[in-house]
Amino acid sequence: MADASEQDPIHVRIVDLKKSYGKVQILKGLTFDMRRGLTNVILGASGSGKTVFLRQLIRLEKPDSGQIILDGVDIAPMNELELGEVRKKFGMVFQMSALFDSMDVFDNVAFPLREHMKKLSRGEVKSKVEEALEALGVAHAIHRLPSELSGGMKKRVAVARAIVMQPAILIYDEPTTGLDPITSRTVDDLIESTRERFGVTSVVISHDMESVFRMGHHVTLLYKGQIEASLPRDEFARSDNEHVREILQASGVNIPGLAQ
Repeated sequence: MADASEQDPIHVRIVDLKKSYGKVQILKGLTFDMRRGLTNVILGASGSGKTVFLRQLIRLEKPDSGQIILDGVDIAPMNELELGEVRKKFGMVFQMSALFDSMDVFDNVAFPLREHMKKLSRGEVKSKVEEALEALGVAHAIHRLPSELSGGMKKRVAVARAIVMQPAILIYDEPTTGLDPITSRTVDDLIESTRERFGVTSVVISHDMESVFRMGHHVTLLYKGQIEASLPRDEFARSDNEHVREILQASGVNIPGLAQ
């Protein structure tokens, strides 16, 4: 079974996922797939349900109904004990990086190891942290505080903290929010290089159209709690779906590398 799932091109399958808060239904039956080893972008305007979906995906909340099939196993009905192991498959890069201000770079990256892999020796923790920082090109900043880092460096440290646990799926929550265009492009490149180097499946929650078409492979548009389109990037750009056309036109983005 494990070997089969490793070969399955669908890493996560979402089936008829619903979530309400009181009488307000936020997710209205989402069904779509996320491709293994690729960058899967969940696109949508504010209020579309992206954040609520993310909370279901990593099972911070339990959906009202539907399935979240990860490596062939539905994690939606799992209890907290079962979810302990499942959550190790996810790494999270938070919006604005969310580094601990009072900790230096080393302690920020070491934090998840100390919390979840308590049997590791100090030497093992040190080795894993240094390896992650070296891979992300910020080993020279190991003893700096977050306040001493540029926006791009903070993002690299946040990615190092996420990959130090060797997750299979790396989630980026609005990774370019608040960044200037040059740093945003650097972050897009970072997402792609991290995916290639570590072989992870990337899931990017975003509303930044330029970023979507720089680093996304598969794009899913979430609109008012429903899936409007879920297509490979170039097919998405050519879609005749009303809301896809609307968001493309409103963004005014020049789509690079798209054959006419």
